[in-house]
Amino acid sequence: MNSQVHTEKHFNSSELVTDIVIGMSDGLTVPFALAAGLSGVHDIHTSTIITAGLAEIVAGSIAMGLGGYLAGKTEIDHYNAEQKREEWEVDNLPDKEKEEVRVIFEGMGMSPETQRQIVEEMAKDKEKWIDFMMRYELGLEKPDPKRARNSAMNIGISYIVGGLIPLSAYFFTTQPLDGLKWSAVITVICLFVFGFFKAKATGQNPWAGAVRVMLIGSVAAAAAFFIARLFNQG
Repeated sequence: MNSQVHTEKHFNSSELVTDIVIGMSDGLTVPFALAAGLSGVHDIHTSTIITAGLAEIVAGSIAMGLGGYLAGKTEIDHYNAEQKREEWEVDNLPDKEKEEVRVIFEGMGMSPETQRQIVEEMAKDKEKWIDFMMRYELGLEKPDPKRARNSAMNIGISYIVGGLIPLSAYFFTTQPLDGLKWSAVITVICLFVFGFFKAKATGQNPWAGAVRVMLIGSVAAAAAFFIARLFNQG
């Protein structure tokens, strides 16, 4: 009889990957749309588009990085607040906390005697007891204390890298529309590739993900370009 080995494939979304996805997604899309919109303005110079684009990338990276920092800080503050509450309950309401632990193990199908033994054993170590309650009662994992800082850097740098891609074409052209054409080609390809690997990494259909990301960026840029043209007729 032939035996088959089944290998399970799971993706554990790391914080770094999450940050890169956030930064690159906006970095590729927003500066691309801005440059496209400015390219639709009559009598505008390529240098103006470059200046505006660089200013947007700097401002955008700071704003996105700050958002990542605040999100990471909020996560840490929330965990610390809940931990202090659990510490107080363990010190002041030990019987209630023991019952909550017992109910958790009861839900796992353990026998009453096993539940009692584990609860009493766990209660001997306050630190592990609190850590257990944080994980299994509240569903909270202890965040990395450097998470806020790392998130800000990862998102900010990813935004800059993503933003320079659509803007790069304007450095090598003298006419805004020529820059837009090359920028569109480069950015659409990058959006497609980014969307493909983003979807693949998160277990989604990579081709559908690639097309979706590419269309979002393209529609945003096209809308900005035609709106600029509409308000700059004549």
